[in-house]
Amino acid sequence: MSNQNIKITKKEILSDNWYTLHKVTYEYLNKQGQWETHQREAYDRGNGAVILLYNTSIKKIILTSQFRLPTYINGNTNGMMIEACAGLLDQDNPEDCIRKETEEETGYKIDKVQKVFESYMSPGSVTEVLYFFIAEYTSDMKVSDGGGIQEEQENIEVLELDFEKAMSMMYSGEIKDAKTIMLLQYAKIHNLIS
Repeated sequence: MSNQNIKITKKEILSDNWYTLHKVTYEYLNKQGQWETHQREAYDRGNGAVILLYNTSIKKIILTSQFRLPTYINGNTNGMMIEACAGLLDQDNPEDCIRKETEEETGYKIDKVQKVFESYMSPGSVTEVLYFFIAEYTSDMKVSDGGGIQEEQENIEVLELDFEKAMSMMYSGEIKDAKTIMLLQYAKIHNLIS
């Protein structure tokens, strides 16, 4: 950390049950040249990767559907979210992570992935950087039904959707996941499925 206008003075762990929640006290040099004391909480869950699988010949994409508790307790009536395949890096590099997650969640074994960008997804409270990928898929790449890993209690449904149907689901609010919306918009802007 090299910002000379920031001095971290204290870092406390508030929770390390699932991931780590820190309370950080720091000094901030404002525009008037005065030091201010700030306190913020930062949730560290590690970095992740996400991918949009697309098939140009049949104009379809692969998405997933699964229950997401935070959305359920914030008004999503059934808690189900339609999303692009994603996962935490753990000790993997982003490319290896997304290949592994793709096979586990969707059942497709892909070789070639293309990184398109990276983003902080909620920079006000979460440390995570998400690496965004795209890859073409074909039916012969399917090696299993997918659905996630049993030990991780993943109950993932694999969805193969017409690209234009997915776009209309985004506009209607059926797809509300930010990473998925970003990848759908990327696909549209770059005419991946024309």
